[in-house]
Amino acid sequence: MDSSADAGNGAPTRDDLRRYEALLAALHGMGSAVIAFSGGVDSAFLLHTAKEALGERVLAVTATSPTYPRSEREEASRLAYSWGVAHRLVESNELEIPGFSANPPDRCYHCKKELFGILDAIAREKGYAAVCDGSNADDVRDFRPGRRAAKELAVRSPLLENGLTKPAIRRLSRHFGLPTADRGSFACLSSRFPYGTTIDEESLRRVEACEEVLRGFGFRQFRVRVHDAVARIEVGPDEIPRLFAPEISEAVHARFRESGFLYVSVDLKGYRTGSMNEGLPDPARGLVDGPPEDL
Repeated sequence: MDSSADAGNGAPTRDDLRRYEALLAALHGMGSAVIAFSGGVDSAFLLHTAKEALGERVLAVTATSPTYPRSEREEASRLAYSWGVAHRLVESNELEIPGFSANPPDRCYHCKKELFGILDAIAREKGYAAVCDGSNADDVRDFRPGRRAAKELAVRSPLLENGLTKPAIRRLSRHFGLPTADRGSFACLSSRFPYGTTIDEESLRRVEACEEVLRGFGFRQFRVRVHDAVARIEVGPDEIPRLFAPEISEAVHARFRESGFLYVSVDLKGYRTGSMNEGLPDPARGLVDGPPEDL
């Protein structure tokens, strides 16, 4: 589980470089590809490598939806443009998918099935040979129903297939000068709500506004988890002390209250992926096999 960019510090290892060469070869062997591109650490590294392997035969596709913050979408567009990669925005309103807004444990399955279906249709229409996502080799340790959708639609996960872990991806990204090397992990805003809590656009916008407050204060890795009237802040363990600086804590409390939260708490364990999965019973965690989206 990658809770800090520190895990990827240092130069790439010999094994990292070997796996990178295998990744290049695998992508080249596809001939052409549509890349599910969020602009995060993993998908950015995958897109950059696909550009190296496939040249003009790669298309980045980013879904726009209420669960995807505007700042992330804009950053994805900037990256694709700066790398000279063809980039397409598509609309994917998860809130209209039956079964999504009720936020069941397999919520990500419904979301990914629609997204990968859209990408598959684009690939077929435009003649691309494969659809790829950015799942990596660390993404095998948690409950991730979105992987079932990837398997059903034959979506490839080249980073995972070639054994590239998040720390390795960060090291290689830094080696190649990618601006995403030290970015915090990101997941769709729906992951901020406990399972069974109804998700609507107003609630998503509240979370987005609060996370933008944390972004504005320079926090690198953060989540605002919603528990009714309580906002539970997760930041990297090394960043927790900064939250208690008076000028920051007072401003954060005031802005969160403006967004409708009565109480603002700090999770003393800090940020970790999949924290909303911690309450799932073991049988539920075993319902779907395969690697995770980042939560």
